[in-house]
Amino acid sequence: MNSLTNLLKIKYPIIQGGMGNISNAILTAAISEAGGLGTIGAGTMTPAEVEEIIKETIRRTDKPFALNIALTVSPYVREILSLVKKYNITVVSLSAGNPAPFIPKLHEDGAKVITVCASIRQAKKAEAAGTDVIAAEGFEAAGINSSLETTTLVLIPQIVEAVTIPVIAAGGIGDGRGVASMLALGASGVQMGTRFIATKEAPFHDKYKQKIIDASDHSTVIVGRSVGRIRRVLENDYSKKLLKHEENGISLDDFNRLTSENFHRIGALEGKDEEGFMNGGQIAGLITDIPSVQELMEKIINDAKNQLEQAYLLFK
Repeated sequence: MNSLTNLLKIKYPIIQGGMGNISNAILTAAISEAGGLGTIGAGTMTPAEVEEIIKETIRRTDKPFALNIALTVSPYVREILSLVKKYNITVVSLSAGNPAPFIPKLHEDGAKVITVCASIRQAKKAEAAGTDVIAAEGFEAAGINSSLETTTLVLIPQIVEAVTIPVIAAGGIGDGRGVASMLALGASGVQMGTRFIATKEAPFHDKYKQKIIDASDHSTVIVGRSVGRIRRVLENDYSKKLLKHEENGISLDDFNRLTSENFHRIGALEGKDEEGFMNGGQIAGLITDIPSVQELMEKIINDAKNQLEQAYLLFK
């Protein structure tokens, strides 16, 4: 076990990204059962909706899983945080906001805290506030992203050098080669989102999964630059409409309305290309199959081991 797996009580150093309002118990539990850390993303869901997913996840697995709260996105932060103690959730990840006010209470409730960061400054502040783990997310990642646009390859070693706590690498990782490369850069583990969408257990629309399978190296686009609200999505009819709105000039309020979680659900769960968007990271270009979560985890771990062994042999 490394420092991360020991801390989080998991077998493999692989964590699921939050996925916001399309989070579900089926995929979360499958990832935890396979040895990783499944994650429920609260998104903008009500406390009652999140609680139902938590209860179903507990019915499906007795392994640890995480609860992700995007602090400036959820309108129910304190209510959802109250569920941590109620259901003995052992890991909470905090993103999109300042984690400092919440960390002491989460520790008091028995939870380890992961803070998502996109810069050295953010990581140092999170460590000073008492977070247990840093999830350093590069610009390749899906969904709402940092305006700093720093890539994972250069972000990870800098944050590893800047803090003393375990670092999880996120953004552009979806196979054993990616895991091996991040471990070589000093990360203690990885976080993946897009790769887990294209799995048998993931209850998303088949069109969403197929878009990932069919993706090339340039099948994702950035929307929201013009209003400072960067989001990486798969290219589809809806994302083209968003970009056209930006060309013509769009307000932040209108952009937020058109990229609300309602349109996320329409794309991801209903597969309606013209009416909703599908979050997707650049790693989509490397995804070519739809395995079970167990099969995926085993292949990633075996391939990572082989990559690291081959690299070692080059220097013998």
